[in-house]
Amino acid sequence: MPCYRCGARQTDPVRGASPWRRGVSHEVLVLICPDCQRSHDLELDTCSSCGSFELICRLGEVECRSCGAVRQARETRDLVTTVPGLSDEVEAALNRVLGRIS
Repeated sequence: MPCYRCGARQTDPVRGASPWRRGVSHEVLVLICPDCQRSHDLELDTCSSCGSFELICRLGEVECRSCGAVRQARETRDLVTTVPGLSDEVEAALNRVLGRIS
């Protein structure tokens, strides 16, 4: 999954804690690269109980990793998340792996 702000992709991680951060933006779990973490305007959702940004979203629920509060995720039917160029990258990778010439 690429960084939701700049589209950068993770490389193979080294052992230890990842410098990438998870968050929830508009009810969707997102990754934030180390460069974008320096921005003070990440537009991340916050916990309604404690105000923390340490949220995760899974199986229709949003959970705060700070206080443990859990709530149902709001409908995101109208939200469209696309990564520019992703389908082209996937096609190129498949062509390389399968030995196809494009």
